[in-house]
Amino acid sequence: MDPIGVPQHIVQRGNNREACFFADEDYLFYLRCLGETARSHARRVHAYVLMPDHMHLLATPRTRGGFAGMLQTVRDRYAQYIRHTYRRSNAVWEGHYRASLVQPEHYLLDCYRYIEFNPVRAAIVEHPANYRWSSHAHHALGLSDELVTEHARYRNLGADAGERRQAYRELCRDPLDPGVLNLIRIALNEELVLGDTQFRRQIEMAQDRRLSPAKDGHPKQDESHAPEQQPLLRNAKK
Repeated sequence: MDPIGVPQHIVQRGNNREACFFADEDYLFYLRCLGETARSHARRVHAYVLMPDHMHLLATPRTRGGFAGMLQTVRDRYAQYIRHTYRRSNAVWEGHYRASLVQPEHYLLDCYRYIEFNPVRAAIVEHPANYRWSSHAHHALGLSDELVTEHARYRNLGADAGERRQAYRELCRDPLDPGVLNLIRIALNEELVLGDTQFRRQIEMAQDRRLSPAKDGHPKQDESHAPEQQPLLRNAKK
C-alpha cells in the first residue's frame, strides 16, 4: 500500500526493451490517457518523460491504493490503441513496473532533474528544453502542461512562477552529482525507499512493517537541508 502524500518515482519499459512510441500521435495519446487516469485515480503527477522505449513518472497519491491500477488502465488503453493503429499483436509494455518512494525534502528536485534529463543522457538532445515529451518545458520555461501538478518543493523555489522557473533553470545548469545519480538509479531499479532514517521510520509506521536497510548512501547536501544519513531501504512498492 502506497503511503498517502509520499511521492513515487516510477519507470515502465517497453516489452523486451523495444520501442513503445513510434509517432507524435502516440506520445500525445499516452499523455492524454495518463492525465485522465491520474485524475480519476487521485494521483498528482509532478514530473515525467516519455522516451522511445520507456517512461518515467514522479507522482503522489492523494488516496490509499497503489499505482498498479492506474498504470494498468493506461497500459491497457495504450496497448489497444497501438494494436488498432499499427496492427501489432505483440505486447507493448513489460508486465512489471518499477518504483521507489522518494523523500521530498532531500531528493524530489533531484528526481525532477533525473527524469527530465533522460533524453540528454540518451544523446537524443543536447538540452532537456529541446525534448518535447517531458515536464521540463513546464518547470523551466513556463509552458502550460495540464498533466503537471507542481509539488510544494518546486513551488518553494520562488515567490512567483517567474522566480520558480529561474531558480529551476539555475538548478539545471549543473549536472546531477554522480553519487546522487547512482542512488536514484539503485533505488528505482531495485525498488527501494530513498530517504534518511526519519523518513524510513515514517514509511514503516505508515505500512506497519519494518524495512531493512539494504545499503547506506553517502550523506547529501540538499538545497536547504543536510540529512544525517541517506540509506536505501528495501520493499519500496508494498
